[in-house]
Amino acid sequence: MTRQTGTFTPRTDEEARAAAQFAAHVHYYLTQSPRQLPSRYLYDPLGSALFEAICRLPWYRVTRAEERMIVQHGADVLRHVTPLSNIVELGSGSGQKLRLLLAQRAPNVQPLHVHVVDVSASALDATSQALASADVGITTHLASYEDGLKEVRDSGRNGGRSLVLFLGSNIGNYDPPGASALLHGLRCQLAPGDALLIGTDLVKPERELLLAYDDPLGVTAAFNLNLLERINRELGADFALSEFAHEAVWNADESRIEMHLVARSRQQIQIEAAQLTFTMEAGERIWTESSYKYRPDDIRWLLEPAGFRLAAQWIDAEDGFALTLAEAREV
Repeated sequence: MTRQTGTFTPRTDEEARAAAQFAAHVHYYLTQSPRQLPSRYLYDPLGSALFEAICRLPWYRVTRAEERMIVQHGADVLRHVTPLSNIVELGSGSGQKLRLLLAQRAPNVQPLHVHVVDVSASALDATSQALASADVGITTHLASYEDGLKEVRDSGRNGGRSLVLFLGSNIGNYDPPGASALLHGLRCQLAPGDALLIGTDLVKPERELLLAYDDPLGVTAAFNLNLLERINRELGADFALSEFAHEAVWNADESRIEMHLVARSRQQIQIEAAQLTFTMEAGERIWTESSYKYRPDDIRWLLEPAGFRLAAQWIDAEDGFALTLAEAREV
């Protein structure tokens, strides 16, 4: 297979900074042992579209379970957080779940402003379109969760209480120390009485988990391999995609699904913008994503040390999913 290279040329200062950070992260993580890549970079426009397709696959039940629970319990969530004037969603995807929640609002309530934080510009565009008729103010933040929350805080409060949505079991992409640090940082951006609605995928049989992350149609494999194509395109790398295979592994000891890209052959890789050349041996892996799975009590042990009080929890036993509402305590 002929390898094609070509470095993406940033058009703005912001794009230049993002490209430099991308290159620095790729250099750092690919020189670790084991080799890794941050999962946030899976979500370029094509990656975001592939992930939306994954969410509709019959083997990936997280999205359908969570949307069903929001319809069933969204009104209860909103009643817990009154008067509500701000909603912040971290990682919005298509905006469908936020739209479903807003549909549960009682009539004649006070004005509501929505802040949407995502690393994917296409996801922000999709969410803005999904909420076009929702009668809310919308501000989008193309940023990491941490930076987006700082931007929201700096924009000033709009009176009333705030509700942060962290859905899709996105917390599962963080290892336990990282999840704890994220929740502590999130709590620092909130006032006492503000709330957090967090969605978490629960532990289920291994066969079900592996089907969800290595589907028979190969959509998840394409999603994973697209990360190498993005590095080729934006950083001038020469990964031969046909020489890598997608692999999903259930690590029972750590309670997580791991996604890897496995080299089919020995090959030398060059990444121009990251100033990196290295050799991968046949069978060597690049670890691209972790997805931790929880038991209901695990969520309490994550939230309470970070300064939250459990307010309500709803469990979908059939699809193994939990929605948990927590309030920010005085600290």
